[in-house]
Amino acid sequence: MPDRSERPCRIALGDEGPLLVEGPVEVTCADGSVAVSDRFVVALCMCRRSRMYPWCDTSHRRRTRPGGEARRSAD
Repeated sequence: MPDRSERPCRIALGDEGPLLVEGPVEVTCADGSVAVSDRFVVALCMCRRSRMYPWCDTSHRRRTRPGGEARRSAD
């Protein structure tokens, strides 16, 4: 990975959904595997429902709320 010490990495935290990180990134998973992306922004899965984990595939949108209501996307 290139040295990006000239400016800090930017990470966006939201109330729901993925963690957005300015790329390129290397993610070391719990099992020791390393996932690499050279995109300018990546979405990291926080709900662990993604089939592309550690990358977000928007699976969090299908999660149901305690009242049984499915979350609606604003897209």
